[in-house]
Amino acid sequence: MPVHPSGRQYEIRHGAHRATIVEVGGGVRTYEVDGEEVLHPYALDAMCDGAHGTPLIPWPNRLADGRYSFDGEQYQVALTEPEKRNAIHGFLRWRNWRVAEQESSRVRMEIRLYPLRGWPWPLDVSVEYSLHDDGLTAAIRAVNIGERSCPFGAGQHPYLSPGSGLIDDCSLELRAATRILTDPDRQLPTGREAVAGTAYDFTSPRRLGAQQIDFAFTDLERDRQGRAWARLIRPDRRAVELWVDEAFPLIEIYTADTLAPERRRSGLGCEPMSCPPNALASGEGVIRLEPGEAFVGRWGVRLR
Repeated sequence: MPVHPSGRQYEIRHGAHRATIVEVGGGVRTYEVDGEEVLHPYALDAMCDGAHGTPLIPWPNRLADGRYSFDGEQYQVALTEPEKRNAIHGFLRWRNWRVAEQESSRVRMEIRLYPLRGWPWPLDVSVEYSLHDDGLTAAIRAVNIGERSCPFGAGQHPYLSPGSGLIDDCSLELRAATRILTDPDRQLPTGREAVAGTAYDFTSPRRLGAQQIDFAFTDLERDRQGRAWARLIRPDRRAVELWVDEAFPLIEIYTADTLAPERRRSGLGCEPMSCPPNALASGEGVIRLEPGEAFVGRWGVRLR
């Protein structure tokens, strides 16, 4: 049997809905409805690029110099974005997850994160993916199984599909009042800006065109269920709609301009995040998980 770069493939189905979850990274490789892409995929014979579909644990986004402190102790983790002197997207993107439960329309992937250099806390992590009439839902759970409190953040990195073209011809709606500003070289936070009246105001749908975006947005407007929504509206007026629950106060929008040339702007990164970039260093939005305590966060996506 061939060995795929993303490992074993676990397919789930519900009516016209079909998704593929992978062993390496525990993420979503494909999700489509009636053969139409909802999430932008990567190929079976390719390594995951740009963190397509992967859980980002125990922190999302960037950590400057891979350094942080917690409870008075200093820690150093490996630089996984060495050209910018950052550690990025946690520890689990290239690890092998295993299936804990699987049914026809549902699969729960799990992994144990053991202590490693710069991270002395063990975590049990799982993501349950389920398909239903209203789309795909991902439920992230992480439990501190150690004897000490630990810092924690979570996210995931799906890319909304524009269909057969590029995101340039789509409109984005994201009812967020604030953008996290970052420096252009290392993409680390430098402040906040109200989006009203700026080029980053997507509170009403606006065509993306050639605009390049790689920023986190917050102060999200929520519906009666506590969900915040991002919508990528295609030229045919169909929309890919992503929601996040209240565990995720930020959504990062990434127009994929730094991927390989043939992959650029062919999907819109739309990332639920529990904390902003560089959170382990700044402390902003970091969750303190006590021994035995669990983080639970959910997001989902659908085609309308």
